[in-house]
Amino acid sequence: MFDLAPASTIAHTIQLSLAPVFLLTGVGAILAVLTNRLGRIIDRARVLQARLENAGPNECYQQELRILARRGRHIHWAIGLSTTCALLVCAVVALLFIDEFARVNFGRAVAGLFVAAMVNLCLALLSFLREIFLATQHVRIVP
Repeated sequence: MFDLAPASTIAHTIQLSLAPVFLLTGVGAILAVLTNRLGRIIDRARVLQARLENAGPNECYQQELRILARRGRHIHWAIGLSTTCALLVCAVVALLFIDEFARVNFGRAVAGLFVAAMVNLCLALLSFLREIFLATQHVRIVP
């Protein structure tokens, strides 16, 4: 089933998997930013909900809560898509090693998974960009 490969083959496979591993590092950093933003959105929503409970109906607070809900949905999608990207990249790395040691040609599968990972990453970044647009569109700076 699995043949013992020479060290040079293993080294070459590791070299091939380095680019996807660096991509995983970048996606991890993006996920850290996204979860931080989601935490801020949740914290702000909790503050506004507490104010609504204490002060009664307030259209300004309710409007901000609606905007926060939209922002939260965009961040939620961005986190899901980024995580899917990371999982697909992990599958790429695994298939690179299986391809080398099992002597099975997974070239098309590796390419397809990598393209799918990039599509997920692009969609995640677009969702993140939309959330940032919503956040900056509704900022009120009072001098």
